[in-house]
Amino acid sequence: MPKMKSHSGAAKRFKKTGTGKIVRNRANKQHILTKKNAKRKRQLRNDAIITQADAKRVRQMLPNL
Repeated sequence: MPKMKSHSGAAKRFKKTGTGKIVRNRANKQHILTKKNAKRKRQLRNDAIITQADAKRVRQMLPNL
């Protein structure tokens, strides 16, 4: 049986916390930042924990996570 391969696109976007939850970066922090206020940009810095339904799909794409 061949090796299990990780989905390379997902591997770049998700990581696992110490407790086993999967985190992602927030969107809307790349460009057109002048019209976004400081509070919004500050909150976008923090990682978000993905939902249980999405976590199941991510774990299928990343068997070695």
